[in-house]
Amino acid sequence: MSVALRTQMFLFLISLSSRTGLSRYIEDNEAADGLYSLLSLDQKRESEDFIFRRPLRCLDMLATDGYFTFAASQPQLACAAFIIAGPSEVISLELSDVNIDCSAGDFIKMFDGWVLKGEKFPSRQDHQLPLHQRYTDYCSSAAPAATSRSSQNVAMIFFRIHSPNSGFTLAVRKLHNPFPCNIMSQSPEGSFTMVMPHQRRNCSFSIIYPVEIRLTDLSLGQAKSNEVSPKRKVWAGCSGSGDYVELLGGNGVDTSMMFPMADLCFSLTGLAQMKIGCDNSVVRLVSSGNYINRVSFQYRLLEQRELPKTRENALDNFCSVE
Repeated sequence: MSVALRTQMFLFLISLSSRTGLSRYIEDNEAADGLYSLLSLDQKRESEDFIFRRPLRCLDMLATDGYFTFAASQPQLACAAFIIAGPSEVISLELSDVNIDCSAGDFIKMFDGWVLKGEKFPSRQDHQLPLHQRYTDYCSSAAPAATSRSSQNVAMIFFRIHSPNSGFTLAVRKLHNPFPCNIMSQSPEGSFTMVMPHQRRNCSFSIIYPVEIRLTDLSLGQAKSNEVSPKRKVWAGCSGSGDYVELLGGNGVDTSMMFPMADLCFSLTGLAQMKIGCDNSVVRLVSSGNYINRVSFQYRLLEQRELPKTRENALDNFCSVE
């Protein structure tokens, strides 16, 4: 992946810090994590004494299992580590060797999802837990909480440490998820199938790139019509059906704040495609719980010549649809 694409994928992360060298530092992390990912499962099992370890930085991106140790050399007052797994995985986090002073204002908080530029993924509407239950606070008044498990393939920790030589170790493990829901894509190109079996739940597949999305198969409990509804023309019809798929675009990660591009509330077999020229493109499956709903799709990165021309003070400045 080119530096330009990496920069685009993590533009939200960049906005969290004014530190210089962040793009280079993300590349270094990716290279380090990639060494472990090159090993086959058999090789990992044969090397029982090999456990991936590296230091954890104040602003970090983790994409592999392992142990990550943070040791403060100076006060670090606004730190965060973003963890991402494969689409069909959830994340287990465990703290150990914790040496912080909660009474002095230090803290470590684990979050079920991501927080970027003040927006949360998954959104409140799409997550099964209320917001306060998605935080695990090590410095809580009860016994310190040292473990957390995500509901989707992304999680994160926030931490603040005042005293040098304080720190902790974070263990990251990825676990299989038989019914993945609310996925953040690691790649600008690929394919996926979301299935919702008799659950009243909304599931989003978020791609932090402008992409072309092709729906290849859609099976819903109710059939309303045989037309894709562009933008807002029959938006109320599908949203009232209880079971539908919508395509969203925007420059944030909260689906409730994104722009509706199209919705479909009928079953189809074959291609329905749309180009979404946004920083974030989303396929969202809304289910009433009465049926088994399924949507399959492919997506690819839009080339530079396919991106919309910018217009100031307008949504089209970052978002268009074809």
